[in-house]
Amino acid sequence: MVEQAFEELHKRWKPILDYAHDRGIVCSYELHPGSDLYDGATFERFLDVSNGHPAACINYDPSHFLLQQLDYCEFIRLYGDRIKAFHVKDAEFRPSGRVGVYGGYESWAGRAGRFRSLGDGQVDFKRVFTLLTEAGYSDWAVLEWECCVKSPEQGAREGAPFIAQHIIEATEVAFDDYAGGKTDTKTNKKILGLA
Repeated sequence: MVEQAFEELHKRWKPILDYAHDRGIVCSYELHPGSDLYDGATFERFLDVSNGHPAACINYDPSHFLLQQLDYCEFIRLYGDRIKAFHVKDAEFRPSGRVGVYGGYESWAGRAGRFRSLGDGQVDFKRVFTLLTEAGYSDWAVLEWECCVKSPEQGAREGAPFIAQHIIEATEVAFDDYAGGKTDTKTNKKILGLA
């Protein structure tokens, strides 16, 4: 049944993915519970049935991975080439003897896993922005705000500068290429007294 379900998913998405690809665009799936594709393993199954369709990409949101207790940094290392959109959203996970990953029927404030304003949760955004930059990501970093504690107005006021402070301008030269010159082994050996 699982294989049939993925085949059906592929059948439904293939015309959309082909249409997107033919126009030079991609479809970015946000992977989290409640969607058709909720983690890397599931996304890989979809890629398998779609023959690695180049338009099947990812909208990365670390908050959902933290709430699922998945390694959101390792996910970037694994799928960085497929990440084409980025929701900057924070979360925290604080389980107790009463509530865990699924949260039961508690309000958002009473759940173990809950969304927070940027910087108030547990996502290591310095690491996330670094890994995305290393993976070659250079598209939008979009604030997606949800918080059960802080007002949306305060979240927006704090969120935009938070993102701006974390954006990395990728270097185009090696940090030790300060002189920008070519190396000359003979001259270097002479300077070091090795010639």
